[in-house]
Formats: sequence, C-alpha cells, structure tokens
Amino acid sequence: MRPKVAILREQGVNGQVEMAAAFDRAGFDAHDVHMSDIVAGRVSFAGFKGFAAGGGFSYGDVLRGGRGLGQGHPVQRARRDQFSAFFARSDTFALGACNGCQMMSQLRELIPGAEHWPRFAKNRSEQFEARFVMVEVMQNPSIFFSGMAGSRMAIATAHGEGRAVFDSAEAKSRSSSRCASSTTAASRPRLIP
Repeated sequence: MRPKVAILREQGVNGQVEMAAAFDRAGFDAHDVHMSDIVAGRVSFAGFKGFAAGGGFSYGDVLRGGRGLGQGHPVQRARRDQFSAFFARSDTFALGACNGCQMMSQLRELIPGAEHWPRFAKNRSEQFEARFVMVEVMQNPSIFFSGMAGSRMAIATAHGEGRAVFDSAEAKSRSSSRCASSTTAASRPRLIP
C-alpha cells in the first residue's frame, strides 16, 4: 500500500517536484495540491495520510513568506479548518521545510504537542544568514527519524528569518529550533552546542 501524501504548493513555491519524487521513492503516492484547491473545496485532506509543505520563494521569498501559507486574509479560514481536522486525526504526519517550516510554526496552535514550538523572526543581523547546525536525533516515534536515535549530524540552514523566538522561557527549554518540522511531538531533535 502506498499512503497518499499531499505535496502543498502556493504562489512562488519551488522544490515541490523534488519533494514529490522523494516521497514517491520512499513508497508514498504523492499528489500535487495547490492551496487554492483546498480553499475552493476541490481537494480535502481527508483522503491523505500526510502532507509536505516545501519552501523556496513562497510569496516572493520576502521576510515572513511562510506566514502567507499559514495564515492571512479571511479565505485562510477554510485552510485552517482543513489543517485543524487533519491534525486532530491520529493517523497523519506532516513535514515543513524552509517556508513550509514557517507555515508549520504559524499553525502550532492547531497541532497537538506543538505548543512549545517557536515562531521565526528576522535575523538580528537583518540579513540572510547561512550556517551549519549540529543536531542529535532523540528517541522518538517519528516516521522521518525511524532507527536514527542517537545519530548526530550537521544540517545546513540558510534563511533571512531563521531566528527562533519562543513565547516563554519554559517553551525555549522544552523545544529546539530547526529548519524542518514534524508533527510528532516526540520527534524534536535537540541542538548540540
């Protein structure tokens, strides 16, 4: 069986073809889904086991470009209702990369276990920054990190809005910043100094 995964697309997003190809090779049935299909009711998340929100130049890749995917004008209510119903199910997964990660952080109040996730803000340098971050994968039930517990790796991060802002000191101590999000609460990688 090839579980259906929606590869989300919006104005200016790129990399969705590569994302779909990766999911296809991993054994999923990948479907191209434009956000306007969700708003218009042409597509529902009901038939999907997962979704992936890519990035790269959504909304012109301006600062806060990922916000356009996650919130905004009144038509977004249809999107938020779809996301809320999707995250309420126990048989789903989601992946957000780049602007898709920003989108996931904007939806955190809809995602069980994500209350301590950060939102992303403009870098203090007020410019684009690129660097490597060391991460360790903790024991978790995530399908993305299956069998990787204890692994340490360098991950390249690059963004104009890469600073993680936590709503409280408690949230900061219970979460970690990264450029990929998973909706499995226990799957959060821990940053290694």
